[in-house]
Amino acid sequence: MADSNTDVKKMPFETAIQELESIVKRLEEGKVPLEESVAIYERGEVLKARCEELLRQAEARVEKITLDASGKPSGSEPLDVD
Repeated sequence: MADSNTDVKKMPFETAIQELESIVKRLEEGKVPLEESVAIYERGEVLKARCEELLRQAEARVEKITLDASGKPSGSEPLDVD
């Protein structure tokens, strides 16, 4: 698990999700003292929020391909995320 001082706001998605999965596994095992459980749960919440933020950013960048009358790609337009 990453150092608890690691700035979550600068973490790439893969690092944040890996640490979050590690926290979930530790909590599910039930072998963590109560005080530490609370601390890592709180960090998990911050990591979850970071992952959600990065996923929203990625969705906003996804584009769908537009086709011309003959069915060939003619460009792209932003994806409707509604």
